[in-house]
Amino acid sequence: MGSVPEDAAAEVLFRSKLPDIEIPRDFTLQAYCFERLAEVGDRPCIIDGQTGAVHTYADVERLSRKAAAALRALGVGKGDVVMNLLRNCPEFAFVFLGAARLGAATTTANPFYMPHEIHRQVTAAGARVVVTEACAVDKVRAFAAERGVPVVAVDGDFDGCLRFGDLMDAAEPLDADEEVDPDDVVALPYSSGTTGMPKGVMLTHRSLVTSVAQQVDGANPNLYFSKEDVLLCVLPLFHIYSLNSVLLAGLRAGSAIVIMKKFDIGTLVDLVRAHGVTVAPFVPPIVVEIAKSPRVTAEDLASIRMVMSGAAPMGKDLQDAFMAKIPNAVLGQGYGMTEAGPVLAMCLAFAKEPYEVKSGSCGTVVRNAALKIVDPDSGASLGRNQPGEICIRGEQIMKGTAELSLSNFVHSEGDLMTTCKVENVLAIVLGVYTVSMIATG
Repeated sequence: MGSVPEDAAAEVLFRSKLPDIEIPRDFTLQAYCFERLAEVGDRPCIIDGQTGAVHTYADVERLSRKAAAALRALGVGKGDVVMNLLRNCPEFAFVFLGAARLGAATTTANPFYMPHEIHRQVTAAGARVVVTEACAVDKVRAFAAERGVPVVAVDGDFDGCLRFGDLMDAAEPLDADEEVDPDDVVALPYSSGTTGMPKGVMLTHRSLVTSVAQQVDGANPNLYFSKEDVLLCVLPLFHIYSLNSVLLAGLRAGSAIVIMKKFDIGTLVDLVRAHGVTVAPFVPPIVVEIAKSPRVTAEDLASIRMVMSGAAPMGKDLQDAFMAKIPNAVLGQGYGMTEAGPVLAMCLAFAKEPYEVKSGSCGTVVRNAALKIVDPDSGASLGRNQPGEICIRGEQIMKGTAELSLSNFVHSEGDLMTTCKVENVLAIVLGVYTVSMIATG
């Protein structure tokens, strides 16, 4: 991985080449994201790619407090769960941050899920309110009504639903956030990290503050975003990659975030040109389409200085083909999973003071964390160039799942992932198909 090995008595630990940094342990997520509000209040924060509307940092902070008041009026309080059944839109951010202010958690879901998948998650998460859009109203409206769960629509009038705009117009901004413990859950994404049905992954204020800080904080951030950057948010916010490494990391850094509802190659080019996008977080299928499309030229993407790729591996050949279309950018990958908070490894070419990296690498372990590779049979830790199972330690990892506590070893027959949390250690065993991590020189 290019990480620095640390030889302990009976184990080999891998750490970042970057030094550990001070990470706030007692901040709520929203306080951490808006800590520099005085510096960036008048700067663009969220830009709606569909309408062109620009919300400054001061606007987003205020609108999140209005959303908190609107949710409170619907009965949401500390310890409750709100479902964001939304594609990318500014309202996603307002609701997520508003729920956090109340000490509530947000569970996120794809509005194109089948109705029974949505119903299961509403029930399993115990959602008190569902915030959704036109394409999913019919999937959830009757089900929610039978259970007394209000449905709020962000984009129109629908029988049996409340209008988000009306709720916001009627709400006065919340005066003060609810007092919460940093170990309280703020996000409840559902993950198929194991076989069987998806499980709710409990990410706390501390987990997400730590994860974002591991990426964008410090004198030499691993993932260097600045106030001058414009981030393209085309990846779905209901997925932890985009929620964490785009929205939350962008907010912390004071960057502008262009929200794109869905991927379309022509729209993407138009938004990059119109807003001077400098950072483009992608996934390999988008990289493939850009690399192959005759409609996209290097001139179209000339403003982009960094392309992040995650959620699936990208081979060296694809990286090299893509770079012909975007020669001004640094391209690299990260590796993570929802249960790990989610980022385990990040490309050091993204650092403010970058390191040389190997094409095709998924990055090196993030700072303020320790990673080891263990032999699945003996449990012994392994050195470089040996395949094994991943163990990651740090305060960024999940608290547990909504169904299972990680205070003890968790295992069920046939799992693709077995997890064990002891003193912030998460063991990730990708055993059935043996998708293993190899630490290399």
